[in-house]
Amino acid sequence: MNKPTPTWDHYRSFLSVLREGSLSGAARVLSVTQPTVARHVGQLEAALGGVSLFTRSPHGLVPTTAAMRLLPHAEVMASAADALVRAAAGDEAALSGVVRVTASEVVGGEVLPAILRDLRARHPDLVFEIVLSNATSNLLRREADIAVRMTRPTQKALVARRAGNVMLGLHAHPDYLAVHGTPKRLEELAGHAIVGYDQDAVSARAIAASGLSLTRETFAFRTDNQLAQLAAIRAGCGIGICQVGLASRTPKLVRLLPDMVGVPLETWITMHEDLRSDQRMRLTFDHLHQAIAAYAAAT
Repeated sequence: MNKPTPTWDHYRSFLSVLREGSLSGAARVLSVTQPTVARHVGQLEAALGGVSLFTRSPHGLVPTTAAMRLLPHAEVMASAADALVRAAAGDEAALSGVVRVTASEVVGGEVLPAILRDLRARHPDLVFEIVLSNATSNLLRREADIAVRMTRPTQKALVARRAGNVMLGLHAHPDYLAVHGTPKRLEELAGHAIVGYDQDAVSARAIAASGLSLTRETFAFRTDNQLAQLAAIRAGCGIGICQVGLASRTPKLVRLLPDMVGVPLETWITMHEDLRSDQRMRLTFDHLHQAIAAYAAAT
């Protein structure tokens, strides 16, 4: 007797249970009944040869080792399904439909909103989904349509256009400097409160590239969330590194030691080459490149 073939519904229910930790939570997310989710998971387990995907605990359903092996494959399926929905939601020849854009926390939270606002003002039938992540989304797996990246992409199946260098600099709020003084030399930073990373290795490398001899232990305010770092600098918690273009916004920050501390971030706009014929993707790609190139040039 042939084993039943798993369907996307089975994997979607499995993925939702894994993410939510319960059948009821997955059912709410999927807008289906709890017995439906349980049936899908059971059918998937049967199709996989009777493997157990979850065990019960006082805190909910815990994924087994087998479930964790399935997770990355199920996530690829979910990304593909989302991309299919986005493709079906718009006309390739029309300027309407969904565009999913991914960018770092700071760029996505601070820079993109105004850029996309201006584009949508001219094309109100466009819908934007914004993914804030410092991890590099895989455009080949269609986790996003367009990416704003601070590193040059290497995959050959991608269309990439350089938007210039976004400059990072050392900044502080005027109120902080009024109380604690303005450092004139790198050595004087030792007497100041520094805003920095917690566990993030990428931020550690950026600090090293800036020429600063700072480590996690020297920071008075630690967080791996870049938006939280920027908020801390703006709140006067201490001195920290942020994009020069953001420092000029309200509240205005003072750039410190500009001749000694400066890190250029090479910035690229990227999308899958298969999307070049889609008018809404191409329009968004070109608009992002133009606007972010102008932002980078202003710093």
